[in-house]
Amino acid sequence: MKIITVHHPHSFNKDDFPPLVMALGYFDGVHKGHQRVINTAVEKAREQNVHSAVMTFDPHPSVVLGHKHKHIHFITPLEDKKEIIEGLGVDYLFVVRFTSEFASLLPQEFVDQYIIELNVVHAVAGFDYSYGRMGKGTMETLPFHSRERFTFTTVPKFTEEENKVSSTNIREYLKEGNIIKVTKLLGRPYRMKGTVIHGDKRGRKIGFPTANIETAHSYLTPENGVYAVRMKIHDKWYNGVCNVGFKPTFKNPDEYSLSIEVHLFDFHSSIYGEEVYIEWFERIRDEQKFSGIEELITQIQNDKETAIRYFSGI
Repeated sequence: MKIITVHHPHSFNKDDFPPLVMALGYFDGVHKGHQRVINTAVEKAREQNVHSAVMTFDPHPSVVLGHKHKHIHFITPLEDKKEIIEGLGVDYLFVVRFTSEFASLLPQEFVDQYIIELNVVHAVAGFDYSYGRMGKGTMETLPFHSRERFTFTTVPKFTEEENKVSSTNIREYLKEGNIIKVTKLLGRPYRMKGTVIHGDKRGRKIGFPTANIETAHSYLTPENGVYAVRMKIHDKWYNGVCNVGFKPTFKNPDEYSLSIEVHLFDFHSSIYGEEVYIEWFERIRDEQKFSGIEELITQIQNDKETAIRYFSGI
């Protein structure tokens, strides 16, 4: 897959690219609904014997359009999004830098400069896709703005158990810790990339060594608690349990900082500095404060057995 970063105003024209069928959207999560849009573009490209493409945007539009500065957390940060989209068989990925100047484009200007000038012969987007200043352009206005220079497909709303498959719903489920529903809407386990860093090493002292993970990007972290997870190290996956939270048994209130710690089963190597992936499978319990170390050890052993039973059943 060829990745092209586009800065506004761009100087590309139709001669710079082969004929393209392009999927349009922000695609945070690249969930089942997004996959349907992208897969439709790939299939249309195959039917027309042309190349497939996806257009996404960076940073998130709310960073530019919001009135207050806010730090956005993602289901799939850009680097992860690139990997997933490439896995769907896309030929070109256009990453458009979302700036205030770009956001001020009229709908017709967006269509002319970012669809027609990029040699798009067929556009694909979800039913709720919007474009141009204040999102005034919609799939209902696209026939007018296309000026018959390209054709297009509108992908209808995609539901799972009567709920719309959306990034908003996935975010809510992550905030609730409802990993089962997150997995259903994504069509795959929720995944985060990170690096193993040094922690306080208390887990090792009580017989449950943990890998402390510093995430590589601004991921949306699931609700605090204990989860059954898998972690990938050197291209191999290991089962384990993960605690997300503030370790209230050990920490004073003024020491609180969120940590992600993974205890792997049957794993004894030193992996400090290694890049790893965590996949989340099931929430076991809330984070809680224990009266002492022995109570904590008993609960961790119970959590481990719960996770082992979970993985033995899938």
